[in-house]
Amino acid sequence: MTRRNKLSSSSADDAPINVPLPPTAITPPSTFTDTLPLPKMIVFDLDYTLWPFWVDTHVSPPLRGSNDGGLTARDTSNSKFAFYREVPDILASARKEGITLGVASRTSAPDLARNMLNLLHIAPSANGGQSVKAANMFEYMEIYPGTKTTHFKRLQKRTGLAYEEMLFFDDESRNRNVEELGVVMHLIRDGVTRVEVDKGVEEWRRRNHRTKKEGGEGGELGNDN
Repeated sequence: MTRRNKLSSSSADDAPINVPLPPTAITPPSTFTDTLPLPKMIVFDLDYTLWPFWVDTHVSPPLRGSNDGGLTARDTSNSKFAFYREVPDILASARKEGITLGVASRTSAPDLARNMLNLLHIAPSANGGQSVKAANMFEYMEIYPGTKTTHFKRLQKRTGLAYEEMLFFDDESRNRNVEELGVVMHLIRDGVTRVEVDKGVEEWRRRNHRTKKEGGEGGELGNDN
């Protein structure tokens, strides 16, 4: 898909596009609170999924933190980088519901991606009063070049979860090959939002025949989340 070749540079006082704002309270995707089954694990791509850039193309290392509580990070050209606006709420909401979170990225700059995840923080109001490194929100991270079926085989081995319990968000259609394993992938075009999460969860429910409340007549039992 067409992407910007270079992000616009930001001055020290300029905010990047889509910088998350510290929320006053967590606003979860509606599917997280509708009492229907949820996947046991949600896995995210990074580039143009959690953040609006290619970390191996648009970012010039070394990275450093900004004086904004971890909402942004800066590179050597002083450009700012951040998650898409709704990402912190989504991550915090998923953890609150007991959903295991993972990353599956095929970037050619894995160390830089991990550095970015360590510099960006989830704001205190989105995480029970504590500012948390974004990297600490993910229990499992597979970040390296290659087909994402490899990433998911390793995730399955590490977690012990069935592929059918996994929901994956990615912006590239070529990565649908993970569905050969039993993973449900929801394709997004420019960033994770609550609406896209709801669409993904609903798709996961339909394809796994888990559209009824736990113990509901005519439906299958939900999971423990």
